[in-house]
Amino acid sequence: MEIKIQSIHFDATEKLQAFVEKKIAKLEKSHEDIQRVEVVLKVVKPATVQNKEVSVTVNVPGRSLFVEKVSDTFEEAVDLVVDSLKVQLQKIKEKARDY
Repeated sequence: MEIKIQSIHFDATEKLQAFVEKKIAKLEKSHEDIQRVEVVLKVVKPATVQNKEVSVTVNVPGRSLFVEKVSDTFEEAVDLVVDSLKVQLQKIKEKARDY
């Protein structure tokens, strides 16, 4: 699984990148065939709360999943994105099993 992290309007710290990679790596437990994951970290409006936006695109064979969440911190937003993706990946896996 290839993970690409992009930060817009700020420089992501090593710690934040490691956190994102660790959380995204856990998605492999939900679906083994993940080919590529693109993570975009973005500061929307620097002076407001709920200004950290995380969008993740996950490529699995035959489809692409996209989730975007906004929160107070990047860590919180990444957690929300990963939880949402786990549910979507489970559904894909179950549908594949039914066929």
